[in-house]
Amino acid sequence: MTLGLTLLAGTILLLILISAFFSGSETALTAASRARMHALEQDGSKRARLVNSLIGNPERLIGAILLGNNLVNILASVLATSLFLSVFGEAGLVYATLTMTALVLIFGEVMPKTYAIANPERAALAVAPPIRLAVALFGPVTGAVQMIVRLFLRPFGRKVAEGEAVLSAHEELRGAIDLHHKEGGVIKTDRDMLGGVLDLMALEVEDVMIHRTAMSTINANDTPQEIVDQALSSPYTRLPLWQDEPENIVGILHAKTLLQAVHDTEGDLSKFDPLAIAAPPWFVPDTTSLRAQLNAFLRRKEHFALVVDEYGEVQGLVTLEDILEEIVGEITDEHDELETGVRPLGDGSVQVDGSVPTRDLNRAMDWDLPEEEATTVAGLVIHKSKTIPQPGQAFTFDDFRFEVLRRHRNKITALKVTQLKK
Repeated sequence: MTLGLTLLAGTILLLILISAFFSGSETALTAASRARMHALEQDGSKRARLVNSLIGNPERLIGAILLGNNLVNILASVLATSLFLSVFGEAGLVYATLTMTALVLIFGEVMPKTYAIANPERAALAVAPPIRLAVALFGPVTGAVQMIVRLFLRPFGRKVAEGEAVLSAHEELRGAIDLHHKEGGVIKTDRDMLGGVLDLMALEVEDVMIHRTAMSTINANDTPQEIVDQALSSPYTRLPLWQDEPENIVGILHAKTLLQAVHDTEGDLSKFDPLAIAAPPWFVPDTTSLRAQLNAFLRRKEHFALVVDEYGEVQGLVTLEDILEEIVGEITDEHDELETGVRPLGDGSVQVDGSVPTRDLNRAMDWDLPEEEATTVAGLVIHKSKTIPQPGQAFTFDDFRFEVLRRHRNKITALKVTQLKK
């Protein structure tokens, strides 16, 4: 009888160890860095390849681990109840409940999971082979469980596809970057650059283009001397040429080509024909993603494109520099005007030009103003207020206060923005 009780107690302890193994394995495999595992697999690690294979099907993996864990926990509880009843009688039921709760909680859950959290990659590589065996063994059962779960969730309007990811790869990367920034591992500048790369798919050229009202253009019908003077006084290398009306862009004049043409005339500008040396304009839709436009710039080896809407009307222009600035921030040279349009004030508020993109203000001040509703700060205020406000009017939304300082006709030119204390 004593030998039987000893074997029963040993079996219970063994089951608790197996429970600890399953609990630690679940935490290790879900917490392990997929990037680190991928790098190890590229270096030839067979265990890393096995880990990647397991976490590649998380539903099947978690199902097998939970099934194994519940089996051993329930079996251990049943055996413990039998053991304590034979020793203490009916009071053994209470003793068994208290004892198993403490043993499973401490040694079967908290301790192994704490170790796995502290050493996720090492633990994941160690447990991968036996967990692979468990997944293969419990595969048919977990498959049936998954079908039952999908069946019961369907009436609630939730269809769960096999291998469905809750977060996209971009969202996972953005979350990791933000987390490292909060923990101090990534500085703000690097976070903005990495986030800018991820935003290239979400942003469209209309979000970063220079609006037609701010474009610097030249009338092709002006005299050659006037055209040369305008090109020399402009800070830009490429200038759109128009005829009859500003929206009728007929060519793009490059400063270097202009210089060569003026040199070839030997001082006689009457021989100069701007249309003859202008490059044909390249028009792109305003709904083109920045990533697609960047690839198009690289493919065509061009830096400049005109943006048109669905009706073919010119809305503005976009350059390679505009896209790169979404990644690295403002790029300036000796010909650029150093005017950001964002001027911090002494009281903690900011004076902002209405034409400043909301995205640029968020970057400059590390704010989180909504960027989907309008491109510029003025556009955001108009969208929220449903009107074109007058100077002196103020609005509060999204935990910010916007006061209109100046307005020119229907255009808000300056605002004061204050972040409200939460």
